[in-house]
Amino acid sequence: MAGIVKMPKFSYKSLIKLNSCDHRIINLFKLVVKEFDCTILEGHRTVERQKELLNEGKTKTLNSKHLENPSKAIDVAPYPIDWDDRERFTLFAGFVLGVASQIDLKLRWGGDWDMDTEVKDNSFDDLVHFEIRD
Repeated sequence: MAGIVKMPKFSYKSLIKLNSCDHRIINLFKLVVKEFDCTILEGHRTVERQKELLNEGKTKTLNSKHLENPSKAIDVAPYPIDWDDRERFTLFAGFVLGVASQIDLKLRWGGDWDMDTEVKDNSFDDLVHFEIRD
């Protein structure tokens, strides 16, 4: 039917991953998905998974907030995923950080590790990564 806009929502797989996270992350992304379609790639992870990602060069640390239970980190991508579209990942991150600010949640994004608002000065980008700053 013309004129009806379908609201984005998480898949069952995304919800399972989201529910492994800190309640503040859950609340944030329930708000985010209402306006910006996205998919949850990973919430809580095991030490073995972290080591695997380190060996693949997809992380630089074994000391990750993903290891906390519930996880204080989440990997989320705008949907549909285009891994080559850095601008869309940056737009999505800005949206997420804006919503987080509105609910008084302090986050750090993997595209701006030092949080200086410069998005091209990282030695390592993790554009899907968001973590709570306690």
